[in-house]
Amino acid sequence: MRNFLKIGILLLITNVVIAQGNFINDSLDNYIKREMKRWRLPGMSIAIVKDGKVIFMKGYGYSDKTKKIPVNENTVFQIASCSKAFTGTSLALLEHYGKLKLDDKAKKYLPYFKMNEEWLTNQITIRDMLSHRIGFSTFQSDFVNFNSTKSRKALLENMATITPKYGLRETYGYCNMGFVGAGEIIPAVCDTSWDDYLKYHYFVPLEMKNTSTYQKDFFAAANASKAYTMVDTAIVEVAAMKLDNLGPAASISSTASDMSKWIQMQLAYGKYNGKQILPAEVIGNTRVSNSIVSDGEGNGNNFETYGLGWFLKDEGSKKVVLHAGGVNGFLSNTVLVPEENMGFVVLTNSDAQYFYEALTKVLIRDITKQNFVDYSKKYYSYFMDKTIRELKDVYDMRKQVASYKTGASEYKKLEGTYYNAQYGKITVTGKDKYAEIDFEFHPDYKAKVHFLSPTTLMIEYKDPTLGIQEIKYSEKTIEIKVNRSLDMDPYLFTKK
Repeated sequence: MRNFLKIGILLLITNVVIAQGNFINDSLDNYIKREMKRWRLPGMSIAIVKDGKVIFMKGYGYSDKTKKIPVNENTVFQIASCSKAFTGTSLALLEHYGKLKLDDKAKKYLPYFKMNEEWLTNQITIRDMLSHRIGFSTFQSDFVNFNSTKSRKALLENMATITPKYGLRETYGYCNMGFVGAGEIIPAVCDTSWDDYLKYHYFVPLEMKNTSTYQKDFFAAANASKAYTMVDTAIVEVAAMKLDNLGPAASISSTASDMSKWIQMQLAYGKYNGKQILPAEVIGNTRVSNSIVSDGEGNGNNFETYGLGWFLKDEGSKKVVLHAGGVNGFLSNTVLVPEENMGFVVLTNSDAQYFYEALTKVLIRDITKQNFVDYSKKYYSYFMDKTIRELKDVYDMRKQVASYKTGASEYKKLEGTYYNAQYGKITVTGKDKYAEIDFEFHPDYKAKVHFLSPTTLMIEYKDPTLGIQEIKYSEKTIEIKVNRSLDMDPYLFTKK
């Protein structure tokens, strides 16, 4: 997923608490309404499952702010990396049927799969791909991959150009391409696409009628939500991402109602409406720890690990199984607490908020019988401090641009075609008061650059979710950077 910041890691939460009570029945509805106003969240949908039944399901706000279309339980959201649990479950199911072993080498099924070194190519297993331990750091290469026009196969072949930050199985590093690779093993062993495998193994038997892996279905859906982000201080609509090429990592779109069925089946260890959709051991296999993520956040959370498409942690002495998802304008969480036979999904249509994560933590604490902590209030304070700092940085950059005296001739000197081994090429065209950058594999990522100094530029993208960055340049090179929520690394492009 574009795994948006885990706010709990960034904050030291003090234990200001209210006595634990029946929060879901007594307070949840009012809490959501109040906090959505605080966060200026356009819309969200939620479903909570207990003992095989949906005990709370509701939409809030608008799926389209302009047309005032209300969100309901059937509003379609992009669920992004919540897709990973479907992929992990699929590979565990294929192992159960004897089609493969999770500890098989990926190269056995993907002859075109190649890392930057031959020994590494030959050692990576399917389990490594599904457990974020192939050596890539978190989000490494995601600027290349997300919203790209490259095919899944082309993206996997491109992994050979990337030098992993870590050794194989040395540490956890959240890697979307690992899931793309694992998903592409499905057609190699059972002659059907990842997309159709999910459709006929989950969506059809679980009656998930508004769920799809194809972006064309999301864009065509009459009940699809718009996507929103923050530009300066305004909440504005932004283009939803095109995610087909990252399918096994991020492309599912769904609803609260449909996801409640997936949650029911997960909590019942493969059963839905009295039928065994999946073997119980397959469900259990996805919840076995394969990678250590962290030592936890404290306050009752002492560990966090990763299974097969699920994060695993302890809360209130209970095991919690969960995964978040985030792409342009959408943030979501899917959560299971098997020992309480409860789970829930939170779907939101703005990426300019941490409420989806705060609400998740509030609900987990309630389900695991811990005292109430108002995480939303605390996260909002952090969010506002961070937003003010970022706005000041942008204001200072724009002020510097205005004061730096340069002309069309200087922007013309930037013109040319620049190349990066991981990405490919960008084309820079000089204008009178700026230069424009076109990206070979991202037609929606046009950008303008302005001089800040003789060695730095300000880059501003057509897609505002990529942020406004200060980048370096020289006579022969331009550095490209985007928001760290997409990719933490800069890319150096060299003029041909």
